[in-house]
Amino acid sequence: MTKSDYYPEKPELIEYKAKANLSLTIFSLVAFVMTFLLIFEEQFYATVGYLVIVLIIHEMGHFLAMKLFGYKNVRMLFIPLMGAFVQGKKSNYSEKQSLWVLIAGPFPGILIGFLLYWYSISVDPGHNSWLSEPALYFLLLNIINLLPLDPLDGGQMFKLFVRKKNEFYLMVFALAASLLLIFAGVYFNLTIRTSLLFNLMVIFGFLMAFRVRALQKRYQMHQELTHEKVNYATTYKLLSNRDFAKIKSVVMEYTPALKKFKDQVPEEEFDPVIASQVNNVLVTPMKRDASIFFKVLILIFWVLAFCSPFILAAILGIKWWMNVI
Repeated sequence: MTKSDYYPEKPELIEYKAKANLSLTIFSLVAFVMTFLLIFEEQFYATVGYLVIVLIIHEMGHFLAMKLFGYKNVRMLFIPLMGAFVQGKKSNYSEKQSLWVLIAGPFPGILIGFLLYWYSISVDPGHNSWLSEPALYFLLLNIINLLPLDPLDGGQMFKLFVRKKNEFYLMVFALAASLLLIFAGVYFNLTIRTSLLFNLMVIFGFLMAFRVRALQKRYQMHQELTHEKVNYATTYKLLSNRDFAKIKSVVMEYTPALKKFKDQVPEEEFDPVIASQVNNVLVTPMKRDASIFFKVLILIFWVLAFCSPFILAAILGIKWWMNVI
């Protein structure tokens, strides 16, 4: 081995192993609810309850699917003004299992919303009309979650369907969707009535706009690493010292704050930080075991999910959007 072939040993990656904690889930849920109650007016209090129910059922779908497929340390957390997520890890990821985990959240919620709205309009509407409000939350929030935007479920599904060069399209979709959500939320607030749901659309649209910059940065780094013939589709454990050095160089180039931090702290303090940053650039390897038939089936249900409000309107012979809260 020549001197030019030698690369220093990569630092150890210190991973935070989050454990399932029911008390933390409950605390995050309370903080989520209190934030809404403090910010929004009393007229929205009932809809906050509907929002929480929709999120809990949605995330429980992910939670149970992860448990079924043997994910470790599965936990659910709520984030004020943003939503909720379920987190878990596996040593080996499967494309088929990942798709099941992703659809276990939005698809049941859309089905529940569809059935609730149909029941509220068709079966004794005088006594069940109140069900139309939570039904719309089930429908709209889960449909929005299926948009092909990272980190939404639809964005994760899109990555699994399009194996190569998906980052550019995710970035474009994120920008377009953020502008669409902001416009739609403002438009409906002005033309129909002020609604918590429409306010959330505006907030989420602005949050997605900030997300676009992160997607752009990751895309540019991957483009540069591809040009340098660096294998970033691997785990940190299997990452070679050569590839670590290359990725570290790119990360430092795109993150000026890291350069300042490196100059201000000892090497032993900087190593865990740069190891974590390099690990964030890596793309998790996955076993490609989903058949074409299974993917086509998921794609059909995906399209039907987006069309569900219009299918419902056709069945009931109504303009469903006129009843939006």
